[in-house]
Amino acid sequence: MAALAYTLGKREINHYFSVRSAKVLALGAVLLLAACHAASRRYQGDDSCEYLLSNGRFLGEKLWQPHSCMMHKYKSGETKDCLTDKHITFIGDSRIRQLFYSFVKLINPQIKEEGNKHGNIPFEDKSSSLKVDFLWYPEVNGSMKQRIKSWTEGSSPKPHIIIAGAATWSIKIHNGSSEALTQYKINITSIAPLLEKLAKSSDVYWVLQDPVCEDMLSESRKMITNEKLDAYNEAAVSILNSSSKNSKARVKIFSASRLIAEETITQSLDGLHLPESSREMSAMILMNVYCNKVMKPIDGSCCQPRPPVTLIQKLAFCFFGASAIGYLILVLIRRNNHQKNKPCTDMESGEEKKPATNTSVVSTLETLLLCLSKLGLIMAYFYLCDRANLFMKENKFYTHSSFFIPIIYILVLGVFYTENTKETKVLNREQTDEWKGWMQLVILIYHISGASTFLPVYMHIRVLVAAYLFQTGYGHFSYFWIKGDFGIYRVFQVLFRLNFLVVVLCIVMDRSYQFYYFVPLVTVWFMIIYVTLALWPQIVQKKANGNCFWHFGLLLKLASLFICIYFLSCSQGAFEKIFSLWPLSKGFELNGSVYEWWFRWKLDRYVVFHGMLFAFIYLTFQKRQVLSEGKGELLFPSKVSNVLLFISVVSFLTYSIWASSCKNKTECNEMHPSVSVVQILAFILIRNIPGYARSVYSSFFAWFGRISLELFICQYHIWLAADTKGILVLVPGNPMLNIIISTFIFVCAAHEISQITNDLAQIVVPKDNVVLLKRLLCIGGFFSGLLFLSAVEEQSRH
Repeated sequence: MAALAYTLGKREINHYFSVRSAKVLALGAVLLLAACHAASRRYQGDDSCEYLLSNGRFLGEKLWQPHSCMMHKYKSGETKDCLTDKHITFIGDSRIRQLFYSFVKLINPQIKEEGNKHGNIPFEDKSSSLKVDFLWYPEVNGSMKQRIKSWTEGSSPKPHIIIAGAATWSIKIHNGSSEALTQYKINITSIAPLLEKLAKSSDVYWVLQDPVCEDMLSESRKMITNEKLDAYNEAAVSILNSSSKNSKARVKIFSASRLIAEETITQSLDGLHLPESSREMSAMILMNVYCNKVMKPIDGSCCQPRPPVTLIQKLAFCFFGASAIGYLILVLIRRNNHQKNKPCTDMESGEEKKPATNTSVVSTLETLLLCLSKLGLIMAYFYLCDRANLFMKENKFYTHSSFFIPIIYILVLGVFYTENTKETKVLNREQTDEWKGWMQLVILIYHISGASTFLPVYMHIRVLVAAYLFQTGYGHFSYFWIKGDFGIYRVFQVLFRLNFLVVVLCIVMDRSYQFYYFVPLVTVWFMIIYVTLALWPQIVQKKANGNCFWHFGLLLKLASLFICIYFLSCSQGAFEKIFSLWPLSKGFELNGSVYEWWFRWKLDRYVVFHGMLFAFIYLTFQKRQVLSEGKGELLFPSKVSNVLLFISVVSFLTYSIWASSCKNKTECNEMHPSVSVVQILAFILIRNIPGYARSVYSSFFAWFGRISLELFICQYHIWLAADTKGILVLVPGNPMLNIIISTFIFVCAAHEISQITNDLAQIVVPKDNVVLLKRLLCIGGFFSGLLFLSAVEEQSRH
C-alpha cells in the first residue's frame, strides 16, 4: 500500500504540475514582481543612500543589514584610497567623539582613544594626505554656529565631509527643562541654513541622538531620558527637512545609528555611550555612504549608481530585440501562407494537392529565432536582477541552521523520488546525473547561506567541486577511449554546450570569462584530455584489445600528463606567462591578473588526472570481466567487497574528521589537491559495491544533475546578487517566501536555458564538416569583433 501511494503521489504531482506550466507561472511571477518593484521605486524613491542612513536590521548579533541594499566592509587600504586628499570633520559631543574614533580606526586600526575628552582632537594620515578632525561643541549654540559660519564664509578651509550632532549636554546642563528644548529649536533653526549652504558643496550629516539605558545612567545623567531625546530628534528632523529647498543638496539625517543603539545600548558601560561594536557599524555606514560611489565595491550596492550600459551590451540588446521581431514576422508569414496554401482538390483527378514548401529551412530559422527570443527575455531578467537596481539585495549571513536544515529537506525529497536504474554499471548515466544533482544543490545552499566562513563546510564543498572535475576526467576519457571519436564535431559540440551561456553572460552582464571560473576550468581540462588522447599515437580501447602493449603506451601518456601538471603547479611564473599571452589573457585575466585563474587551477590540479586514471582502470577491469555488474550483485567477491567497503567508510570518515579539524584555510588548501581523491573514491565504492545501491537512483537529484552547469552559472545573477556576494530579494520583509519564489524562478530559468543551449547546439554545430568549418569561421569573426569592441570600450574608459 505504501509503495502504491508513493507511486500515485508522484504521478499526481507530475500530472498537474508540468515543467512547462511551472515556467509560465515563473514568467508571470517575474512580470508581477518587476511591476511591483518598479512602482515601489517610483512612489517611495530609489535612493539607497537614504535607506542606508535611516533603515535596517540586525542579522544575528554583529551584522547590520541596511534596507534593500548591501554594505561593504572597508579595510584600511580601501579607506585610504577612497579618502585621499580629503578633510573630514566631526563636530559635537562625547558621542560624536566616539564615532570619530571608530571612523579613524577604519583608516588606522592601531589608533588609541587618547587625548583631551573635552577638547578638539586632530588626526592626519600623511601617506594619503587625509585629515580627520573632531571639534568639541557639546551644545547646539552660538559657538557651533560661529564655527559652521566660518566654513560657509571661506574664512577657514571647508571640510569635504561634516558629521554633526548634539543634545545630551543641553538636557543635562538645563536639567531637562522645556526651555532648553525651545532654545535648542531656535539654535538649530539658525544653524540649518548654514548647513544647507555647506551641503551644496560638501557632504553634511546630522546624527540623531541614540537612546540611553535609563537604568544604567548615573545620578548626574538621570534627567537624560529617551522621551526627551525623542523630542530633540523630532525637532532636529523637522527643522532640517523644512529648511531643504533642493533635495540633492539637503543635509542628510543619520538615523540608522538609533536603530543600532536600540539593540545594543544594554551592553553600554554607563548607559549613555554605545559599545565599540555598535560605533563600528555606524562608522562603516558613513564610510559606505561616501565611498561606495567612489570605490564601487561589488558587495556594496548601497549608494552605488547603476553601471553605465556598454556599447557591447547595447548591441546585444538590439540583437535579441531584432531576433524577437524576426520571429514574430516569421510566425505571421507562416500563418498567412498556411491560410493561402490550404489543400485544394484537383478537378481532373479529384485528389488533394499540397503546395511544395521548403519546411526544413523555415523550421530551422524559426527554431533559431525562437531560441534567441527566449534567451533575450531571460537575459533581460538577469540584467534587471543584478545590474539595473530594480530588485533589492542583501548581505549573506551564516548560521548552522541556515545550511544544514535545507540539506535535510533536499535529502528527504531525494529519497522520496527513488527509482530503479535502466542499467547497473558503475557510474551509469542516471547515477552520475544523480551525483551531479545532489552536489549542485548542496553547493547552492552553501553559497546562499554564506557557509564559506565555516571552514569544515568549506573543505567538504571543495571536495564536491573536485568531484565535478573528477567526473570531467572520467566521462571524457571514457568517451574517447571507447568510441575513438576525435572529430571536430564532438569537440565543438562539447565546447559549445559548456561555454554558450557564459559567453552570453560575459556580453550581457559585462563580466570577464574568468569571472565564471568553473566553465574555464572544465573547458581547459576537456581540451587537455582531448589533446592527450588525440596526439599520436591515438590509443583507444579497440586498438588496445588486440595488444596489451598499447595499455602501457596509454599509461605513458598519462604519466607524461601528470609530469606536465606537476611542473606547472611548481612554476607559477611559467603558468602565468602561458595564460598572459594574447589572446588567452583576454579570457583568463580577472582584474588585470591571471592569479585567480592560477589559484583555481592549482586547487584541483590532480583530480581530473585521477578521474582519467580511474576510468582507464575501471574500463580495463570491465573488459576483462573482473567486475560483477549484474542487478543486485556485489561488485567484487563477497570478502573483497566487505574489505573495500570497510576501507571506504573509514577513509570517508577520516577525511571528514581531518577537514572538520582544519584550523587554517591556506594550509588545508595546500593539502586538498592530493587528498580530495580519497573521499571521492570512497564515495564511488560505497555507492557502487552493493548491488542494491547500484540498482536505484534518485530521479529528483538526477533532474537537477542534468541542468547542473546552468544552475551553477545562473546562480551568480538571479539567485544570489552582486555577482554572488549577496542575496537577491524579490519579496522584501519575508526571507522564507523570498527564497521560495526566487529559487522557483531561478530553477525554471536554468532549465529553459539548458533546453535553449541544446537546441542551438544542433543548429550552430552541424555534423557536416564543411558546413561546420564555415560556422567556425563565422564564430572566429564574431570573437574577433568582440575583442575589437572591448578594446574600443576599454580605451574610451581610460
